Amino acid sequence: MKFLIFNFLSLVVLACGNQTNNNVTKPEIANAEPVSVSAENGMEKAYFASGCFWCVEAIYESVEGVDEAISGYAGGHTKNPTYEESNTGKTGHAEAVEVIYDPEVVSFKTLVEVYFGSQDPTQVNGQGPDRGSQYRSIIFYQNAEQKKIIEEVKAKVAQNYNEPIAAEILPFQKFWLAEDYHQNYEKKNPRNPYIQKVSIPRLNRFKEKFPEILKEEVH
Repeated sequence: MKFLIFNFLSLVVLACGNQTNNNVTKPEIANAEPVSVSAENGMEKAYFASGCFWCVEAIYESVEGVDEAISGYAGGHTKNPTYEESNTGKTGHAEAVEVIYDPEVVSFKTLVEVYFGSQDPTQVNGQGPDRGSQYRSIIFYQNAEQKKIIEEVKAKVAQNYNEPIAAEILPFQKFWLAEDYHQNYEKKNPRNPYIQKVSIPRLNRFKEKFPEILKEEVH
């Protein structure tokens, strides 16, 4: 029993940020018209939230065709959110990533499959030890075609689980860039206890599941 208590407390201490009460997305956000982001130099952008953005950023950056994943905040109702404000759960934002990708190499559908396949899709308001509305799962669409793809993949994934899929499907509105120290956090802080015990294991589980879409390792 002491071991179990210690293990639970360790995960709480190692969590990416503070834990907050659940927060429901405001109706005006859920019912808004999606904002489409224009492609630049042939590269498109997609937006996902599924727990700590340190983990999600590293996962998408391991995918062939993804140029970069950037950490930030999305899905909320406040302007210019900070990390500290987001952690209160009062901004409505979730930690999210902006995925910059080449659609000639990797499709939006594949990115959606990566999204559902790299998390526990049934966990509500969090992933692993990170719990609170700022860690809830949200997948954003920019047009009707993307929404249809997301719904189709989600329905297929749901067949493998007895519990409902927790991810919200929301119209994309705006992505707020996170502070500089959050960018490429896993790469820059490989010895961080959270990275060692949560982020890297999550990344490795994803790699084992999707070996065919990974970038070649550079030695």
